[in-house]
Formats: sequence, structure tokens, C-alpha cells
Amino acid sequence: MNTIMRKTALGIAGLAFAGGVAAAPFTATPAEAKPANTIHQDKRDSKGKELDIKYEAQSNFYYCGPAATRNALSASGHHLGQDEAAKQLGTTEDGTNSAEDTTRVLNKVTGGNKYKTTAIPDRNADDKQTNKLADDIKRTVDDGRAVVANIAGTATDTTGGTHSFEGGHYISVVGYRDNAKTVKIADSANPNTASYWMATDNLADWIATRGYSA
Repeated sequence: MNTIMRKTALGIAGLAFAGGVAAAPFTATPAEAKPANTIHQDKRDSKGKELDIKYEAQSNFYYCGPAATRNALSASGHHLGQDEAAKQLGTTEDGTNSAEDTTRVLNKVTGGNKYKTTAIPDRNADDKQTNKLADDIKRTVDDGRAVVANIAGTATDTTGGTHSFEGGHYISVVGYRDNAKTVKIADSANPNTASYWMATDNLADWIATRGYSA
């Protein structure tokens, strides 16, 4: 499969948050939003699971945070529109500040305190941080919930496709396999590549300097 470069994707960076998680906004051409549709089916075995979500592409260039939050919430049967998500997240044209905000809204909508924010403050994730990410994804998905991650830079999926968000972006993590060595991502930036699989160590480095809600 040819490498797919996505430097014109929609996501906007979160601004800085405590622990050294920082980003700068960028401008990109928005993709056309598609109606919600199910892109995953619930599948499980001893080593993997995928969640059902009702996917939506983000409706404008700075709604990656609201769209990722909305898509993640749909996995647990909660319905929140992107505009309402943006309002609750405090999203502006500068983006959504940080994973602290996605954690806050995920907990508010689900009515609990299950989601926690984890920062990966350095430029690259170490083994301990990568293993924790894998454990957090597995635990959260097994609980019927999706993870929301604030990422930046370029990462390669399992097919060799590259996904580039130099200014930053938000994604949902909606499944895992091989005991969470590989994870499934729902990406609101482009409905033509709505989901893909990625090695967890690649995802951990993609999150580095930012954080995730799980």
C-alpha cells in the first residue's frame, strides 16, 4: 500500500497544559463531514477487542477535540453533538487546550470519574510509559469505553501509511489486539481514512509531549 501523507488534515493542537504538554495551532483545509455511521463492530477474544462507535468526521478545521470526544462517547452509548462538545471543552479556533479538558468532559457525560489524564511529557515515550498506555487502553476498552489522545507529529500505521499532524490533533482509540500491542484508531480528520491500526509504541511516541484520557 502506498504511503498516505496527510499534512492537510483537520486537527488543531491543544495549547500547553501542566506537565509540559504543549502544542501550537495550525491551519488546514477541512474535510467534508459525513453522516454518522458505525465503523466498528464489537469483537473480542482473549487478546483483543473492538468497540462499536458511531463515527463522524469533524465538521470544521478546529473541531478535532470535539469530534474525538463525541466519537469516543458513542462507544458507551452516549450522544453528544460536536457543537455541544466544543462548548463543554472550551474549544475555540485555537483548538482544544489539552487532554485535561477531554477527561473532564468524558467524565461529566458518562457520570463518573473513571477517566484519568496521563501525560507523556518528554519528546519520546519510554518503555514504562508505553506499557502504561497499553494497559490503560486495554482496561478502558474492556470497560466499553474509548480513549481520547492528544497527539502531534507524524506516525506510521500498520499498513505503512503515515498520518501527519505537525500542529497537533485529537484521536479516539477504539480497539486493541495482541494484548494491546496494536490499537485501532478512529480519526475524525478525513472520513476516507476514518480508522486504522497502529503499533502502541508508535502511538505512545505520537502522544509524547501531550497526554491522553483513559
